[in-house]
Amino acid sequence: MNDAAAVRRVHIIQGEYKVLNDPNAVLSTILGSCVAACLRDPVAGIGGMNHFLLPGSAGSMASGGDATRYGVHLMELLINGLLKQGARRDRLEAKIFGGAKTIASFSNVGEQNAAFAMEFLKDEGIPVVGSSTGGEHGRKLEFWPVSGRARQYPLTGAETQRTVAMEQRPVRMPTKPVESSIEFF
Repeated sequence: MNDAAAVRRVHIIQGEYKVLNDPNAVLSTILGSCVAACLRDPVAGIGGMNHFLLPGSAGSMASGGDATRYGVHLMELLINGLLKQGARRDRLEAKIFGGAKTIASFSNVGEQNAAFAMEFLKDEGIPVVGSSTGGEHGRKLEFWPVSGRARQYPLTGAETQRTVAMEQRPVRMPTKPVESSIEFF
């Protein structure tokens, strides 16, 4: 597929999923320890991607957690979104990406995310036809939902550090107003 044909670029952020049947569309995301599942029905010409932060369980969501962070929720939404648009469960195929261990001193949630996605798809009877998980660096992912083509770009340590630095940039707080002796009730 020619890159120029991918006129419509749709970026997926953490906690989102998208389902498309546009042959000129490409879904993209940036992954560290998060995982993206890319599913498609090759006969119906429809596919989609999700991007989750944690594997999750029904218990973690019931205890007040934000459901959009959890793989268990986003996997269900993606599959149901595909089925609503005309895909058939018995024709679905998957590709799994992400799950890096980007910070050595943290627990390896990326590995847990990837293992969760693989187990979930196995339990659902959806074959995984490709995957790229683990490692120490993040990746930029592109997925063409109609053709099933996927391409990833590894992020170097410097790129990962630059992204983390931008996220941790100090926020300028407005100056505190001068206190007065007036009290309002």
